[in-house]
Amino acid sequence: MKLFLSADMEGTTGITTWDETETGKRLYEHFARQMSSEVAAACEGAIAGGAESIVVKDAHDSACNIYPNMLPEQACILRSWARHPYSMMAGLDDSFDGVMFTGYHSAASMPTNPLSHTMNTKNNWVKINGIICPELFINSLTAAYVGKPIYLVTGDKGLCEWMKGMNPNIPTVAVSEGMGAASLSIHPALAVKKIREAAEKAMAMDPKDLMFPMPEHFRVEINFRRHMDALNGSNYPGCVQIDSTTVAFESDDYMDVLKFFYWVL
Repeated sequence: MKLFLSADMEGTTGITTWDETETGKRLYEHFARQMSSEVAAACEGAIAGGAESIVVKDAHDSACNIYPNMLPEQACILRSWARHPYSMMAGLDDSFDGVMFTGYHSAASMPTNPLSHTMNTKNNWVKINGIICPELFINSLTAAYVGKPIYLVTGDKGLCEWMKGMNPNIPTVAVSEGMGAASLSIHPALAVKKIREAAEKAMAMDPKDLMFPMPEHFRVEINFRRHMDALNGSNYPGCVQIDSTTVAFESDDYMDVLKFFYWVL
């Protein structure tokens, strides 16, 4: 079994402020190591459950946050950005048997993580077919686009509950809970233990039960904080400006949506 793991950071245990996620800032090194520990735990659990190889996509900010030497030997790591519409899922192809997500966070406008956002901080919200869109939504649809099941999601409680609403069979591990501008987290060592256990158990599940639902048609809306960003996006082919800060795009092909996000979001 070959797995693809996309790792973000704002849903890592204990993270509460932006400084904790930015290179060179106070406590960044601590949380980069915790991020690495949680990625390693998911890999180790999957390997114990039968996975033979794992490609880890560092998918936060510079995409150079994970300490490679903390990963098991069966894992290789894709660092920095491939400049591909798959973005946080770059490297995923038909050779993989499934996908895992670690360190993911709630979407812009969701009150369940003090760092809630969708791809950047330029938008108030993003929706796909009327549903508020975390980055997990975008990337889970990418997994579905290539026909791959999702074996694990880790991150904040709000995001895990969101995923359960989309497919209750997909295993989740909530490591923190947003409370306004604060975050209540479990112990870092307990998070690592829970992630490892969940990943190992997930390997025995029927992949058909772990597929993310794939719509036949996509209507995407982005509400920007600044009117000039909506005006800029409206120049993308097929994009329609709804009001001073909102744009929309529709397609039956999800790759079209990914390209739209890549250039406009």
